[in-house]
Amino acid sequence: MTRSATVLILALLATHPAQAGDARAGRKAATACQTCHGMDGLSKLPEAPNLAGQVEPYLVKVLTEYRDGRRTNEIMNVVAKGLSDAEIANLAAFYAGIAIEVLPPG
Repeated sequence: MTRSATVLILALLATHPAQAGDARAGRKAATACQTCHGMDGLSKLPEAPNLAGQVEPYLVKVLTEYRDGRRTNEIMNVVAKGLSDAEIANLAAFYAGIAIEVLPPG
């Protein structure tokens, strides 16, 4: 891992203290996300990112930024606005816990 990647990861962790999310509760809450991101975390729309297998602190950071208006997206700002810190942690735990397989081309 490069030094800059390590610094970035540490910065993300420092700005968002670890809150153990409940993946089971996150799965229930994810029904609101499935139209765009799929229940399996694999996007059903070209403009929506895949969430399966994303790093948990990153998901917490992004959802918090949408909720607080620091990151803008017409749909996500509305969806995230009512989420508590615990609900964000639960969603992040659920999507981060979905195992994905990455295959090189060819």
